[in-house]
Amino acid sequence: MEPVAEPRIFSDRYELTHLIARGGMAQVYRAHDRLLDRIVALKVLFAELSVDPTFVERFKREAQAAARLSHPNIVPVFDWGEDAGTYFIVMEHIDGEPLSTTIKEAGSLPPTRAAIIAANVAAALSYAHRHGVVHRDVKPGNVLLTADGLVKVTDFGIARAVNTEEGLTQQGSVMGTATYFSPEQAEGATVDSRSDVYSLGIVFYEMLTGRPPFTGDSPVAVASKHVRDAAPLPRTFNPEVPAGAEAITMMAIAKNPGARYQSADDMRADLLRFVDGKPVVAEDPTAAVADVSATTMMDSVNATQAVPVFPGPRTDLARRKSRRPLWIALIVVAILALIGAGIGYAASRSKTGGSLTMPAVTGKSLSQATAELKADGLQVGTVTLTDSNQPANTVLSSNPAAGLPVARGTRVELTVSNGSGAEKVPVPNVQNEDVSAAEAKLQTIGLTFKIVTATSNPNNLAVNTVVSQDPLAGTRVAKGSSVTLTIIGQPTTVTVPSVVGVSVSQAGSLLGSANLSVGSTSTACSNSYAKGLVTASSPAGGTSVNPGTAVNLTVSSGSCQVIVQSVIGMSQGSATSTLQGQGLNVAAVTATQGCTPSNVGAVVSQSPSGGVSVGAGSTVTIGVCPATPPTTTTTTTVPG
Repeated sequence: MEPVAEPRIFSDRYELTHLIARGGMAQVYRAHDRLLDRIVALKVLFAELSVDPTFVERFKREAQAAARLSHPNIVPVFDWGEDAGTYFIVMEHIDGEPLSTTIKEAGSLPPTRAAIIAANVAAALSYAHRHGVVHRDVKPGNVLLTADGLVKVTDFGIARAVNTEEGLTQQGSVMGTATYFSPEQAEGATVDSRSDVYSLGIVFYEMLTGRPPFTGDSPVAVASKHVRDAAPLPRTFNPEVPAGAEAITMMAIAKNPGARYQSADDMRADLLRFVDGKPVVAEDPTAAVADVSATTMMDSVNATQAVPVFPGPRTDLARRKSRRPLWIALIVVAILALIGAGIGYAASRSKTGGSLTMPAVTGKSLSQATAELKADGLQVGTVTLTDSNQPANTVLSSNPAAGLPVARGTRVELTVSNGSGAEKVPVPNVQNEDVSAAEAKLQTIGLTFKIVTATSNPNNLAVNTVVSQDPLAGTRVAKGSSVTLTIIGQPTTVTVPSVVGVSVSQAGSLLGSANLSVGSTSTACSNSYAKGLVTASSPAGGTSVNPGTAVNLTVSSGSCQVIVQSVIGMSQGSATSTLQGQGLNVAAVTATQGCTPSNVGAVVSQSPSGGVSVGAGSTVTIGVCPATPPTTTTTTTVPG
């Protein structure tokens, strides 16, 4: 953690003090919340992300969704906003270190500790999934370990705000992100909670072995391995990994989402079984490796094809009736190692020779092809659109063609489909649906979308509701086409919530949820509210104001003090009225001294006396002369 060179204050409230970390799309700072006088973590997104209006809308929605998550294993989001074109998120400051640092320093972790950490992460994911939030960027850098052993997951919902295809071409931590991609993420397909299960499985793999299963020279290369390559068994890199932990890992990272744990809860339950020393549900993947590898290896050698990869774990292993001897598997592994070494040697000779082999980009989207070419040190030259029955933006051919030797820096010409003859699908009706549901429905049938915000809301619809779409429902368009969704944005005015009677921090949370902020705070004594509670707000609760308005708070400093007024000589009624008017209670007793026939009904004593300072609501006792003065007994002594 290093001090910031030039301190900056966001939204006149959050003062940056130290840089904690740099990432692929943001920097995280330690900051001082000057309003609530506390230390927070401020994640400041890079300015280039704010130029895309679709990203901005998504960022706002996802930040709001993350702010609603409250779980012991989730780093809470306190606030979010924009300052001079820069978007930021305010989170709880966690005194600890990321899991990535722990792995880097320790290498592999003890299996039980790794399983406990993974189970805590699964608990956080399960809670988020139940509330409709898929993380999409589970990785060691987003798992924080505190000094007292707590596990906290951060960055919920933020990855969704960034387009996945573009993300593969970014620098910085995106390489790390690609390391934990699920196959469906790598292919740009719709993801669900099982994608987070896959990513957590990769994290668990890395904790057990000290390294992820897939590495490569570029994010695209790593992402493609998630799709086509099977992971080596963890015991390949660490023979000390227990069988149960290996089985859990391989089930979690199955290529097919249907073969994985179907929920984070299911994975957590298996992890806890392992921690408790009980049998796990996941089945031993080693037998499948031995059985399948021999057959596929012989087929591969006979056909002079590339080295095959091991398949993912099978779910019906318990029912398999035959097993090939272990020696066959050992021979196969040796052959694989030798051939792999030869391929690696040939590849290294090719690269060190200054030339490359033109990659195959035909059939990929233009953005995917561009990313892959750039990752291989090539450039995109002329792009020619042509009629085709392939989806729009699909690469039809390249010049040079795939497999030919090319020099680094070569400009590759691409012929791309304009989608004129592509398969067409009817646009679904998403009007009046929440924008998240609408997006999912469009993506399912291969359509993209663009978001614009409505300028009015005459029907008082909920925020993020789709009010119109273009093209209209039923229109047949080519797959890959974009549908413009007009949604209800944040209201032009918001209602100030009532914050009287709650703490300042609770008031800040209520105001933040209403897209308002806390302005100044002042104190005043109060006989109605305890010290530290809000007694009034300006504007008051129920007032309509513009979003982002600062609401000033008055906070109780405790009970008000009252200087007791002297009521000696007043009638009982006048004295009672005077004292009660000061917020004091009155107790009247019959006076036994100082009474004469002329002061019947008058106050002749009081306690506390006039001029004394007491708390509001205190009781003052007054002595009142009765109508009949007390009888005085006279004793006469007769001389004896």
